[in-house]
Amino acid sequence: MKTKPKRLGLFGGTFNPIHYGHLRSAEEVAEALNLRRILFIPAALPPHKAPVGVTPFEVRLTMTRLAVGRHPRLAVSDVEGRRPGKSYSIDTLRYFREELGPQGELYFILGLDAVLEISSWKDYRELFTLSHFVVLDRPGYDRGQLGELLRRQVHPGFKPLADGRGFQHPQGCQVLFQSTTLLDISATRIRQSVQQERSIRYLLPERVRRFILKNRLYKAR
Repeated sequence: MKTKPKRLGLFGGTFNPIHYGHLRSAEEVAEALNLRRILFIPAALPPHKAPVGVTPFEVRLTMTRLAVGRHPRLAVSDVEGRRPGKSYSIDTLRYFREELGPQGELYFILGLDAVLEISSWKDYRELFTLSHFVVLDRPGYDRGQLGELLRRQVHPGFKPLADGRGFQHPQGCQVLFQSTTLLDISATRIRQSVQQERSIRYLLPERVRRFILKNRLYKAR
């Protein structure tokens, strides 16, 4: 990076494909936390998903770049595609922690459903020492489960923040709840709609929709 923002958000995922739910969440998080930039980071080899059926990385990267366009605060990183092997979040956070330097702040953005399963991630306890977490609500998941899980599985010294905003790790990083507009859009539903030859218009940016149709992505083989 030519310039190193002091408050950087990292939004990882498969993005198969990226849609308005992802984009709107990033927009609201950037505004709420005054982040100078949020990077969308498509996973090259998602550790928790079988490689069969996952659209090739370069294709998903292209769709993500088409979706973000020239947004002033959103950008796309191919860092996980430049690294061999599975795309572990711990490696990505270590990379950006070094890039940003000790004075910068990282904000790792993910859904409540993913945080509640964090113990299945590689070196998951270290994640909470490298970056703040921004936890997005997910339908059907209860915030009330998180505090006990953090203290039991990550570190017993997690303390609640004022006004129920989240929790703080003894080393200083915070786990912050962030409410965003809940759009009932899923990548799975988009892929299924394409297979069934149903419209995906208005679920994702038009340039991404046209790319999917032009390249016959997600069609039954």
